[in-house]
Amino acid sequence: MIDAAMEALSAFTDPAMLLYLGIGVVVGIIIGVIPGLGGTGAVAVLMPFVFVLEPNQAIALIIGAVAVVHTSDVITSVVLGIPGSASASVFLLDGHEMAKKGQGGRALSASFIASMVGGLIGIVALTVIVPVAQPIVTAFGSPEIFGLIVMGVFLTAMLSKGNIIKGMLISVFGLALGLIGVSPVSAEYRYTFDSEFLTDGIGLVAAALGVFGLAEIIDLVAKKKAVSKEPVALGGGWRQGLKDIVTYKSDVVRGSAVGVGVGILPGVGSTAGSWLAYGQAQAFASRKKAASRFGSGDPRGVIAPSAASNGIESGALIPTLLFGVPGAAPFALLLGVLLIFGVQPGPSLITNDLDIVYLIVWAFAIASVFGAALAFFLARPLARLSFVSFPVLAAALIPILFLSGFQEPLNLNVFYVMLGLGVVGWICKITDIPRAPFLIAFVLAEPLERYYFLTVNAFPSGEWMTRPFVLVIAVILLGAVLLPVIRRMQRRSAPAADRVQLSEKSDMAVPPFVDLIVTLAALAFFIATVVLSGEFSDNGRLFPLTVGSAGILLAVLSLIRDFARVRSNAGLGRFDAAWMNRLRIVGLSIAWIVGYIWLVFLLGMMVGSGLFALVFLLVVARMKIIPTVIYTACIVGAVYLLAEFAQLVPPSGYLL
Repeated sequence: MIDAAMEALSAFTDPAMLLYLGIGVVVGIIIGVIPGLGGTGAVAVLMPFVFVLEPNQAIALIIGAVAVVHTSDVITSVVLGIPGSASASVFLLDGHEMAKKGQGGRALSASFIASMVGGLIGIVALTVIVPVAQPIVTAFGSPEIFGLIVMGVFLTAMLSKGNIIKGMLISVFGLALGLIGVSPVSAEYRYTFDSEFLTDGIGLVAAALGVFGLAEIIDLVAKKKAVSKEPVALGGGWRQGLKDIVTYKSDVVRGSAVGVGVGILPGVGSTAGSWLAYGQAQAFASRKKAASRFGSGDPRGVIAPSAASNGIESGALIPTLLFGVPGAAPFALLLGVLLIFGVQPGPSLITNDLDIVYLIVWAFAIASVFGAALAFFLARPLARLSFVSFPVLAAALIPILFLSGFQEPLNLNVFYVMLGLGVVGWICKITDIPRAPFLIAFVLAEPLERYYFLTVNAFPSGEWMTRPFVLVIAVILLGAVLLPVIRRMQRRSAPAADRVQLSEKSDMAVPPFVDLIVTLAALAFFIATVVLSGEFSDNGRLFPLTVGSAGILLAVLSLIRDFARVRSNAGLGRFDAAWMNRLRIVGLSIAWIVGYIWLVFLLGMMVGSGLFALVFLLVVARMKIIPTVIYTACIVGAVYLLAEFAQLVPPSGYLL
């Protein structure tokens, strides 16, 4: 084993190996910054070059990109409030809040270092686990994986800041949307309404960019203000980020451990892993006497998921290499690269090609260090974007968001889905409903249904609930239920001056009737879900019926709470002048986005984006004509380069 590791390390004495590894890192950093593309997009961009390289060089190229995507996707989450990937949505809670306070540099430096350390810890764990991983992974059956997925959905809603009942409600809404398309347990389409576009379901990229990205644009684009209100140079906090890593070193270690553990299990994914790491950091912080600042700019809320992100990637290598089962989407492409060169992943890989395993180990470790250093270099100018007027940024962000969302379905109808989910995300934002539980549930809907179906069919009634690991998960979930109850009782018994409000609320409280309308709309949605499930087969309707029933129950509980609020406020309330002005602003934002969609439908992405940016910058951002023309040309040029070199497909219009 040591000989194989040293032989693999000696391969990097070849300058060509370091060159191709570096190219992969650069591409991964750049692609990671673009919202919605992620590791799969980075690997897809590099795939054509694999056929002209030597095997070791090709592997180094691909691993270089995969290892650093989650290092850079935090940048847009922290600076702009728009997640670079679904898993990066966790950084909106504390990382983005730190940026608003002028501490973006601190958040980014802590994230980059934690990601690097987490990657290195993950690689050490991978090296140790490789010889013994097979019995560990095979010990987990469908009940254990089903339990983990349930825990991921449930804990996310319970640990998110805001309205917990509505957090659970939005989780079930995410599960319901995840049911659209082909059933994983029966050969039938569900909730497609005879639409060919919906047969493949709603894409994850479109859902994430809609609920998070477009929701922020809708709220900010017409306000003519920057993301960060504090005119403080973000560079001042970079050293403090390093100190935070030393101060909270235990969070780095625990986050890395969570990441590796999640990465080993296919189907749980990086999104759930990041939130589990955040949840455990929050849980450990609650044990200390000092009040936790999670949700309002706590560095631990950045450090733990950052450490987990690279741990997840290294953990996902284990099922990919040992069993030929990709632990995540990018590793499906890595699997293809190995097969191209005649390397068969599986148990035989440990026996016959152990040097390739350690080549991947060393490549991942070197890329983690190099990627963190490069991210420091690139993040400083990007961090200054938080002080730019948001309409100026939106002129470029809107085309990139829609171009990214278009790639999965290659259907223009996805634009309307993104806009609709953007409105849902904005409503969640103003009503204090956490948005992350929706995305987690949406991602895990398919594996949750599949593993539930396998569990109830493979085990006698109730027997799977007595398995040890399932019981451990049940205890964790029980603790998650009791913890908020205990905290609420403690807050009620504490003096009013000592109570701390930790939820991330809108800057203006909404009238009670808005919450009531949202709950009634959710109730109608879930009733329709249950009614329409009657059209499916017995296997196909089981999970939709369960999801719809759970949604109805939660909606009823939410209605009780909303009516209690109405009584306590002596009425339904009404919109005041400030709220009417805000609604006008939001209406203008949505109108601009609809106008962009129609331009793309008529003229295509290139011409439509150029015309939209030109008018938008002149009217909303109020830029001068010469800078506007130059900036518009840069936006169109960026779309062209993404289409030409990143192999993204821009939509064509009806006229052009």
